[in-house]
Amino acid sequence: MNKKMDRTQVFIGNANELDKQDMEYWAKASVEEKIATITFLRECFYGEEATTGRLQRIYHIFKQE
Repeated sequence: MNKKMDRTQVFIGNANELDKQDMEYWAKASVEEKIATITFLRECFYGEEATTGRLQRIYHIFKQE
């Protein structure tokens, strides 16, 4: 891994400006792109089983007074 960072692509800005750019980007993104990104992040954080498995069902029964 001798790859060097391409310093021509580095952008230095403040957090508010970057947050605004992120919100504008995701506001314009298509639904398919948003779902693909969510799926990718779930796989990164929780593993492939998080997107290929089924959701766990949990039932809660409460008695009314």
